[in-house]
Amino acid sequence: MQTNFSLAQLADPDTAVSEKILRTCVHCGFCTATCPTYVLLGDELDSPRGRIYLIKDMLEADKPASEKVTLHIDRCLSCLACMTTCPSGVDYMHLVDHARARIHETYRRPWFDRIIRRGLAAVLPYPARFRAALITAWFFRPFARLAVRAPGMARIGAALALAPTKLPPRSDSDRPGVFPAKGERRGRVVILRGCAQSVLDPGINDAAIRLLTRAGVEVVLAEGEGCCGALVHHMGRTHDSHDQAKRNIDAWVSILDNGGLDAILVTTSGCGTTVKDYGFMLRNDADYAEKATRVSALARDVSEYIETLELGVPTIDIGLTVAYHAACSLQHGQQVKTAPKTLLAKAGFQVLEPAEGHLCCGSAGTYNLLQPEIAGQLRDRKIGHIEDLKPDLVAAGNIGCITQIGSGTDLPIVHTVELLDWAYGGPVPDRLSHLQTPAETAQ
Repeated sequence: MQTNFSLAQLADPDTAVSEKILRTCVHCGFCTATCPTYVLLGDELDSPRGRIYLIKDMLEADKPASEKVTLHIDRCLSCLACMTTCPSGVDYMHLVDHARARIHETYRRPWFDRIIRRGLAAVLPYPARFRAALITAWFFRPFARLAVRAPGMARIGAALALAPTKLPPRSDSDRPGVFPAKGERRGRVVILRGCAQSVLDPGINDAAIRLLTRAGVEVVLAEGEGCCGALVHHMGRTHDSHDQAKRNIDAWVSILDNGGLDAILVTTSGCGTTVKDYGFMLRNDADYAEKATRVSALARDVSEYIETLELGVPTIDIGLTVAYHAACSLQHGQQVKTAPKTLLAKAGFQVLEPAEGHLCCGSAGTYNLLQPEIAGQLRDRKIGHIEDLKPDLVAAGNIGCITQIGSGTDLPIVHTVELLDWAYGGPVPDRLSHLQTPAETAQ
């Protein structure tokens, strides 16, 4: 794609990166076939190629974001399926991130939209605030269906509908600490505690800690870390996301420099994509560029790291059929495609993959709260393909997907690491306590 930027414009490092990305695009249109919003809406401007044209025009003209640009960029899920498909290697992720930052800086949203976005940014990344918000939402949950139908209240209704009916108790994985390896120590890792997941399902990190320590890995939960920054980063709040990233980097580098680390593990793939990108995010920060690069180099999805371990033989004969949902942030954002399925199969599960596995479930961070209609259509489409397989359960590697899909089906949906922990000596995941394995049924 030919571009026309002035030297003054290219002096801005973000614009210089975007200009190189724009030049990579050859207008081929392969991205349209795998873009969820284009598949649903059929509008060229709701495809990656269409959005690239909008971004190019906005940046080249050096003008504020318009209502039209904002509408179509807001509809993008950042699922990154287009990057998996693109034969030219267009770095759409960083281009759309730049566009979102420009929208945040130059476009004045309607007042209600501003309130909702500020509220999400002020609540979701902070576990204590998020827990309090969910407890409050419980009282209003009976009115979710009415809110969805009320003019202008669809997003409030969607938030109420997604709120859990009960919250799990706090866990040891909610606070800093060290979990020693069982037997000989073969590795040392940090696990990101995270924000939303630590409230919605702390059992995920509990399972990861049990599995890792049994395999001889010491697990550290860092003092001073917090949200990875993904939630606000994808709302264009770059300053906030960088501050959150720096806090984590400081916490992890301190541990890295005092005892070393084999990896920084993330059990929420949406967070993992962002942590792996810290090096790029802070590339122009003289104080953090080098440290951010070190952290990104150590970041791994929990399934990537577990695949390198010797877990031994499963302790029980499970034999259940699991539909594996590949989170977009894992299969497209991190290009981790086989590790979770391979691990589940070795653990004794019969692994099935639903049709259109490349398409997003509609969660996408805060997307299901900000774009509930499109998110709902994608969720129902995803669930339809999953239920066609008639599995016993669903596995996924991202709390957002687990919450989104779980809101529309009676099938139990659990994190991959919970299933692995169960297979190799851990307890039955809470969501599966009602199931019987084939071995148990035979008895």
